Amino acid sequence: MNRWRRWLCLGATANALLASAAALAQTSAAAPARPTIKIGYVEGWDDSVATSNIAARVIEKRLGYPVQLVPVAAGIMWQGVARGDLDATLSAWLPVTQGAYWAQFQHKVKNLGANFPNARIGLVVPVTATEKSIADLAASKAAYGSRIVGIDAGAGVMQKASEAINTYQLGYQLMPSSGSAMTIELARALQAHKPVVVTGWAPHWMFAKWQLKFLDDPKQVFGAAEHVDNVIHPGLENKAPPVVAFLKRFQWKPGEIEQVMLASENGVKPAVAAEAWLTTHPERLKDWLAGVTPRP
Repeated sequence: MNRWRRWLCLGATANALLASAAALAQTSAAAPARPTIKIGYVEGWDDSVATSNIAARVIEKRLGYPVQLVPVAAGIMWQGVARGDLDATLSAWLPVTQGAYWAQFQHKVKNLGANFPNARIGLVVPVTATEKSIADLAASKAAYGSRIVGIDAGAGVMQKASEAINTYQLGYQLMPSSGSAMTIELARALQAHKPVVVTGWAPHWMFAKWQLKFLDDPKQVFGAAEHVDNVIHPGLENKAPPVVAFLKRFQWKPGEIEQVMLASENGVKPAVAAEAWLTTHPERLKDWLAGVTPRP
């Protein structure tokens, strides 16, 4: 009798395990894995790195979609979003800096709005510099060595800087380098209290670290205030609706992104800096996700 009861118990246990396995299989079949969201960013642009990492942490940890951050050049970034190879970029500088890309691809992408509404490009000097306008540089060639320290040659700010040299008849040489090389030379000049002029843009961590200013641009070579936008491939609306809903609300307030950028510049890995900022600013995360329904 005892043996018979043991067989009954074993049979019941086996049936229960089989039922659980079947239920798990049905659940897995009913809830397929979420698609990976591919976000293109420009690796040498600190604002692009900071914004993309913040968005990636929100999409992964709060909305449940895996994210792949893809470092590319600006032109390839726009092409990738237009083709659908990339789902989004949060690094679209408009209307001037990347205006040519927008003109080329605007019918194949969708602009969800600005994540940084008061962006700017131009020529930057220490706040102690006596020059107030780009035009003032013409009389200060000796002090500045007739050179402007730039970044990568293909950048929009470099194209505008070259145009400014001609428009204002400065007689300066534009020195291409990289974003990091530019800030290194800027730091050296500031430490030595030497005059220096660089191609600059905001947002950038250098404005949180040093006292700097943009030179006035009365001829509007660099354009008026710009905005950095969230641009997606239209297919993302069907692929991941909660992600699109978040990106429509994702916008920085003044002074926020510089904190994330400066942390990374000081040696904190971008993903870690992003997660730390989100942890200490829960109210901003709440704002960005208001009305956003995570996928079940």
